[in-house]
Amino acid sequence: MKTTDQFGIQQALNQLHIQTVTDGICTGTEWHPGQGDLISSYSPADGHLIAQVKQATLDDYNEVVEKAKSAFAEWRQVPAPARGEIVRQIGLELRKYKEPLGKLVSYEMGKILQEGLGEVQEMIDICDFAVGQSRQLYGFTMHSERKEHRMYDQYHPLGVVGVVSAFNFPVAVWSWNAMLSLVCGDVVLWKPSSKVLLCAIAVHQIISKVLEANNVPEGVVNLVATSSRYLGDELFGDPNIPLISFTGSTKVGKKAGALIGARLGKAILELGGNNAIIVTPNADLEMAIRAIVFGAIGTCGQRCTSTRRIIIHESVYDRLKEKLLAVYQSIPIGNPLDPTTLVGPLIDKSAVQNYLSALDQVSEEGGKILCGGTVKEGKGYESGCYVVPAIAEVENHFSIVQEETFAPLLYLIKYKTLDEAIAIHNDVPQGLSSAMFSTNLLETERFLSAEGSDCGIANINIGTSGAEIGGAFGGEKDTGGGRESGSDAWKAYMRRQTNTINYSTELPLAQGIQFNV
Repeated sequence: MKTTDQFGIQQALNQLHIQTVTDGICTGTEWHPGQGDLISSYSPADGHLIAQVKQATLDDYNEVVEKAKSAFAEWRQVPAPARGEIVRQIGLELRKYKEPLGKLVSYEMGKILQEGLGEVQEMIDICDFAVGQSRQLYGFTMHSERKEHRMYDQYHPLGVVGVVSAFNFPVAVWSWNAMLSLVCGDVVLWKPSSKVLLCAIAVHQIISKVLEANNVPEGVVNLVATSSRYLGDELFGDPNIPLISFTGSTKVGKKAGALIGARLGKAILELGGNNAIIVTPNADLEMAIRAIVFGAIGTCGQRCTSTRRIIIHESVYDRLKEKLLAVYQSIPIGNPLDPTTLVGPLIDKSAVQNYLSALDQVSEEGGKILCGGTVKEGKGYESGCYVVPAIAEVENHFSIVQEETFAPLLYLIKYKTLDEAIAIHNDVPQGLSSAMFSTNLLETERFLSAEGSDCGIANINIGTSGAEIGGAFGGEKDTGGGRESGSDAWKAYMRRQTNTINYSTELPLAQGIQFNV
């Protein structure tokens, strides 16, 4: 395997202004060192130390919140199209830095370079979407039951929007929330995963130029780079943050939701997935194979939309299994920056242990491991984070199958009837993404009907992974609810207000109530 220097990581770090020890607090145009201890970022690709960050403390966070609140009073007065113009310029700036930022995403997180570049492209795409949205923050006009009255509703910005993002998408998920928040007139406070702080710092280095050039008030776009040692429950319980968008595990999401709900705050919760593809006798198996493999091994199985379960009709089960096993035997595993690699490392050794424990549980519950399930060793795999993707035959009711294993572990499940397939598909606690491969209109329409998939995303003849930003993203059940990104997800970042105007000289009451004084 090639050495890290051959992939130009140091050059990318220099372009992104990532220093050996870097400040962890940014209020848009100003950088501040955190008062907390240094936290180190190591690459799962080779185990090397990338840089260290001066963590923010709770006191630092409180100071940033006050600046954000002050900035909101000014930012909400800026016309929405003018806010959109700044977002447009952010998109242009991201285009300039797509390659080095994509490379850093790949190196710090572990996803292959093509996925790292794709994640930055998502940021660019949501900027473009948000620019158009800035001129379409629509309300509605309704007819009043009262003579010479007009009714309408409109949307106003909320205030400080908190974004808590996960390690698997170090930059894109923030942009889904931040770009919409900005055009809606909100200000943003980002707490990224402590495993990928450098990606967040690099993003703020890029956009700070745009904010400064446009005289955007300090405190409109904020970064608090720190770990849960210094900031966790305090953020979720903070009444100064009217909306928090949280991406993470179902376990942590339930706790966050309870803390936010206790103060009657608003939450967008994007939690776990247990995504399945139904493969019917009418499927194009070659298409299905490609979608399954990308969905199962992309990002080393660490996407919330990763494909976890394949529900296969008994008539095509053996053929599909044979084809999958053949593909898995030749998957290139290695440094994510190597263009020939399709599977990079897991995020850290803890993730590796969770993977191995899940495989043990599969066997204990009666499942059969068909391939993979080992840890790669030797030259090029010194970080200890590389694993061989696994396929297992299981039954859907196994407790381990009911859970989300954040790793490349794919389950095969056989079915006889479409009723059975849909029942198996829906019989898990999570409800994020789903798919069916079939060329039969009756099957596909049923899967998309009210009695079909119970997920927030349902696809036909494409996989579960790789959503476009134009659609609203999110799920049901233990996935948390709420939507991010496209469609009308912007409404979550604003407060709705109904207005009635009486332009008569009378004062009639609704419902014809008579009240004379």
